[in-house]
Amino acid sequence: MTSPHPSTASAAPSASGRRAAASVSGADAVRLRSLRRAYDRVDALDGVDLAVRTGTFTAVMGPSGSGKSTLLHCAAGLDRPTSGTVEVGGTELTGLSERRLTLLRRDLIGFVFQSFNLVPSLTAAQNVALPLRLAGRRPSRAEVREALARVGLADRAGHRPTELSGGQQQRVALARALITRPAVLFGDEPTGALDTATSREVMEMLRELVDLEGQTIVMVTHDPVAAAYADRVVFLVDGRVADDLAAPGAERIAARLTAGRERAGHGTRGNGTRGAGRGNSNSNSNSNSVGTGTGTGINAGTQAPEASC
Repeated sequence: MTSPHPSTASAAPSASGRRAAASVSGADAVRLRSLRRAYDRVDALDGVDLAVRTGTFTAVMGPSGSGKSTLLHCAAGLDRPTSGTVEVGGTELTGLSERRLTLLRRDLIGFVFQSFNLVPSLTAAQNVALPLRLAGRRPSRAEVREALARVGLADRAGHRPTELSGGQQQRVALARALITRPAVLFGDEPTGALDTATSREVMEMLRELVDLEGQTIVMVTHDPVAAAYADRVVFLVDGRVADDLAAPGAERIAARLTAGRERAGHGTRGNGTRGAGRGNSNSNSNSNSVGTGTGTGINAGTQAPEASC
């Protein structure tokens, strides 16, 4: 295991074309320009500019209410920004219709949540195959087994979620997100429900996906140890990028996070309390609970953007 180191588009290109654009060496897998997301009188995001290079691991951190989860949901096409632009794999999301946005999320984006969101009545293999089935494809057994093998669970294909540990369930969720071969894997507190040892296993696995397979990962986390696995840590305060550190260690991350909390504690921006009215940001976040953006509504209601994030 690898140790942690210190313009509006009128149509979306084909899935293969988008993946090719996103996989070009040195290209930006994700680009946010002047991104703003307002809820009533509160700016959850206030002019964020951010570029994520292909094949890198980026962690996003900040105090509660800083806009972390809002940024992630906008970047992944689960929420529409009030203004600004979002590009994933060279395709601008902000001008796409709901149908095209759903197709793009299905083909180009993987998502792993803190809650595993596995279907209890399905086996691990069936849960992993679900995104492809919802897209009208019939995945082969070899394809599903390969996805489970990537996360070390080839021998658990026939087990249902209740027969798996928390860490194993999260790995099934990861395999489900990866089976579509997404250009970008987004994680919203993927280790938040796991114990320390299991969190380390999941983070080592994510690190290896970047190092060995060139997977692009963008992850929101509160945990400095988890963030230390990333190539880069972006800190948000009051909806703005406050700092951007390359390969920092856990201690430096924790110190910067504390400084951000102290800064945020001096007062609030805007004409209202930060986080107000954010629970209903966008129904799309619920429709992506299987991690693929297929709009099925499975386990709907569990993953709306949290007011505290």
